[in-house]
Amino acid sequence: MPKSKKDQFMILYQPVHERFERFCRAQSFGLMDHRDLMNETLLIAFEKFETLQKLESFLSFLIGICRRVLGNYLQKKQTEKYQDHLENTALDQQTCPSEKADIHFLHLALLKLSDEKREAILLFEILGLRIHEIAEIQKVSEVAVRQRLKRGRDQLADILVTKRN
Repeated sequence: MPKSKKDQFMILYQPVHERFERFCRAQSFGLMDHRDLMNETLLIAFEKFETLQKLESFLSFLIGICRRVLGNYLQKKQTEKYQDHLENTALDQQTCPSEKADIHFLHLALLKLSDEKREAILLFEILGLRIHEIAEIQKVSEVAVRQRLKRGRDQLADILVTKRN
């Protein structure tokens, strides 16, 4: 059993690190550096760690804090999305150029979705969360999550097909 708060926090964080980083990259694309978002979220999560009621909800705990951090950042920046910062977004260095272009256009298309649809898609497709977990995070019914996913995917397909033509 971990003896310190730091040990217990790290035990819970290690298995979700990659998924959490992908979520932060996708959420912050074109808005801010994902590492800043992660660092601020983790700092707040560590400070409020005692408020976590169920250890198995740790990833949801981080995502909730991350959403608030990004919301506060956007509010400070008057919710403008800076298109000229898109080139500065960190992508995996091992990704080939054509994949980087695909990822870039996917992120641009994601920015055109409503916040609710984009977040549902990111949580489901990128993080691999279950419908009921997303419903809990977004504080909506499972039917609403399914609807957001369906409509978001359809809208993404339309945006990406239009982009190619």
